[in-house]
Formats: sequence, C-alpha cells, structure tokens
Amino acid sequence: MAVTSLKSYAWLSIAAALATIALKGAAWLLTGSVGLLSDALESVVNLAGAAMALAMLAVAERPADKGHSFGHGKAEYFSSGFEGLLILFAAAAIGIAAIQRLLSPQELEQIGLGLIVSVLASLINLVVGRILLLAGRRHRSITLEADAQHLLTDVWTSAGVILGVAGVALTGWLWLDPLLALLVASNIVWTAWRLLQRSTAGLMDGSLPAEQHAQVLAILGRYRALGIDFHALRTRQSGAHSFISLHVLVPGAWTITHGHQMVEDLEREIRQALPGTSVLTHLEPLDDPAAQDDVGLDR
Repeated sequence: MAVTSLKSYAWLSIAAALATIALKGAAWLLTGSVGLLSDALESVVNLAGAAMALAMLAVAERPADKGHSFGHGKAEYFSSGFEGLLILFAAAAIGIAAIQRLLSPQELEQIGLGLIVSVLASLINLVVGRILLLAGRRHRSITLEADAQHLLTDVWTSAGVILGVAGVALTGWLWLDPLLALLVASNIVWTAWRLLQRSTAGLMDGSLPAEQHAQVLAILGRYRALGIDFHALRTRQSGAHSFISLHVLVPGAWTITHGHQMVEDLEREIRQALPGTSVLTHLEPLDDPAAQDDVGLDR
C-alpha cells in the first residue's frame, strides 16, 4: 500500500476522536462525574494527536529532494512526540480537576444513561485503535502506532472510570470518582513517557530494533561461511524507512565483478528480509591492513 493511503487512517482517527468527544462530553454533562470529564479531555488530546498525525504523514510521504536526500520519514517522530506532550498536559488537567473534586465532593446524576454513552464511546476507540495498530505495524509507521496505543490506553482508562462511576452509584462513596480520575492521569503519563522515548530515539538516529538487527547479523553470518568478513555495521530508523551501511571484506584475488555481484546478492537478501530498507555497502580487500583502519564513524 502506498504511503499516501496511510492518511486515510489518520482521517479515521480524527472521526473517532470527534465521535468520542461528543459522547464522553454528553456522559459528563449527564452525570457531573469528574472521572468522565477526564475521559472526555483525553479524547480532545486524541483529536489533536490525530490532526498532527495527518499533517506529518503528508510530510513523510514527500519524495527525497536536494535538501533531504534521505527523504522526510523522520517527520513521523514529531507527530508521536507531539502526542506524548499533549497526553502530559491532559494528565495535568485531569489531576487538577480530580483534586478539586476530592476537596469538594459532588453527587452524580443520571449515572445509568451516562455510563451507556461512555461504553459506546469506548467501543469506538477499541475498534479504531485495533485498526490503526495493525496498519502501523504492517507499514512500520510510528505515527499510526502511537495513535493506536493512545486509543487503546483510552479504552482501559475508560473502563476504570466506568467501574468507578458504577461503584459510586452502588456504594455512595463520592471519593471513588476523583480517585479513579487520578489513576487515569497516572496511567496516561506512562503512555506519554513511552511515546516520547520512541520519538527521541528516532530523532537521535536510534539503531534498528534488536529483532531486526539480529536478522541482519544472521544474513551476514551465512556469507561469512564463504570466507567473507564484515565490519562498520551501522543501522538507523527514519519513520517507515530503515538505513543500513557496512563494509564488506572479500579476498583480494577476487575480481571487481565477482565482488560486486556478491554484495548485490547480499543487499538484495537484506532488503527482502527487511522491506523498506536502503542498504549501502563498501567493498574492501580482506588481506589489506588498511581495510581495518576505517571502522570508526569519522571514516
């Protein structure tokens, strides 16, 4: 599927956010629950994050140009980082509202109807979150994965809020409502922290995940059995695209044609194992001592 089509998932997320804002806002107005208010606030964050995702996916799909020869894939990390920061702001707003309600408890109204509306909103987030998560993993898009993880986290926090509000209805313990809101705030802070970590790693040219790195090493290991060696292996992730560079050391008696054909086969095998990967190799003679002097990054 083309990168352009990924924007349709961002539009789906925007539609889901608008629907859940309306439903959760209605649930809060019906009940007066600060827990349900916290849930509605998180959906506002979902909307802002989805809008940012749409903008960054549009940037990421641009082809490489003179000023960006490696493409624009890193734009996706701005989206996930932005959503992480928004989640932190939402957590602060939820915490302030919950503390105020703890100090000034308030009776809840029309709890049954409010909970039904909130459950419907959670079902929307669950379905859309699963769709985005599968699409994000399939297309290696951190933007879609971040959006999906936020929506699925929202489902769990909504479940906690719903249980808390139901508990208030059954027990009359008004403090349960703001207490659940504080737990919601704590949970989404953890989600924000993970998103910010991934975004930072991408912007700092973090290496490929351990599983993918192991795949590369396994391929190189098979070629070593042919009397070839490798060094200066470097990997990095840029949105949905990966970059791998390495030096390939072959016997000095090989012809250029022989060596070139071998690295072509090697590069093709790596690309087949890791779709969306650019592989750059540098051919060197195995028996030349100078070939061992350029392992460092400055070379």
